[in-house]
Amino acid sequence: MPTPSSRPIVSAVHPLHVLLAAYPIAFFSGAFVTDIVYLNTAVMMWANFSVWLITGGLVMGVAAAVVGMAEALLSKNKSTLRPGWIHSAGNALVLALSLWNAFVHSRDAWTSVVPTGIILSGTVTVLVIVVNWLGTARTVRQLTGDVR
Repeated sequence: MPTPSSRPIVSAVHPLHVLLAAYPIAFFSGAFVTDIVYLNTAVMMWANFSVWLITGGLVMGVAAAVVGMAEALLSKNKSTLRPGWIHSAGNALVLALSLWNAFVHSRDAWTSVVPTGIILSGTVTVLVIVVNWLGTARTVRQLTGDVR
């Protein structure tokens, strides 16, 4: 069991990073749900909801990325950052796919969702959950001193 003095110090901006990271998860997952509803109802309002949710996810994802980069730059222990590259690269992929998805969803009616939009929304949802799970697990390991 590590002593408290041997545990890495979590940066002061980390809670803000965690708070901001929750929004893209919710927004991108919500977009997938509204895509599914649109697929089943063909009511254009649901496709419009998807566009707004994807846009919100992109804005909050960029905000979380900026805070995450600031956290990495301010970190005193650079060796604990190495496992974070998977988290960072995965979230960069999430943002790139979501930007593509926003352009796909800007089309009119059925083609905005079927088939490319719903596939991208589902892929982004799974990816954002897995990547942020890995990032959270890494943070928990750091807090408990079980840094691998």
